[in-house]
Amino acid sequence: MTAPVVIAVDGPAAAGKGTLARRLAAELGLPYLDTGLLYRAVARRVLLSGGLPTNPQAAEAAAAALTPEDLQRPDLRGPDMDQGASQVAAQPPVRALLLDFQRNFAARNGAVMDGRDIGTVVCPDARVKLFVTASAAARAERRWLERQAKGEPIPLEEVAAEMAVRDARDAARDVAPMRPAEDALVLDTTGLDADAAYEAALQLIRARLDA
Repeated sequence: MTAPVVIAVDGPAAAGKGTLARRLAAELGLPYLDTGLLYRAVARRVLLSGGLPTNPQAAEAAAAALTPEDLQRPDLRGPDMDQGASQVAAQPPVRALLLDFQRNFAARNGAVMDGRDIGTVVCPDARVKLFVTASAAARAERRWLERQAKGEPIPLEEVAAEMAVRDARDAARDVAPMRPAEDALVLDTTGLDADAAYEAALQLIRARLDA
């Protein structure tokens, strides 16, 4: 039997990987999983309980209690969830609890999976590993425009500072630090709009699948 096709799409926040991964999944007829939602949902559970995402006991308990319904909540986006997700994701027990969920999802029918350690840890045997990145300035501006569109009057400099903290935490954590897999295809979207990034990614993926 042919193994299910798994495409890993990793990269930092606001590089465009979420929008890109969803479009790729639709084009290729594969299920899509935003693995960041798992960590956001854990952070949400912790915060709603009055705890801190940096508290290992609270984060582990929230991860153990996670249900599929938690991933459907409308309030999983925003600055608090951005930081909370990064904080709980830095904790090894949380990552261990969520690892099986992600691997089982990929093994069923293949998948396009969007995250930070799909190609290095979750699915190291993925047929295609794409690492989507962009300059820090471009990513900060994109996130700032998103928040402006939501009516959040926040300075660009503050958004950039928040993202720098998150990037540093994601890259420096002891377990599954964010980095490209050795055989990853790197796509820099700094000067690309969503359509151009999609076309470039699709070309890279089809070339790898046909190799």
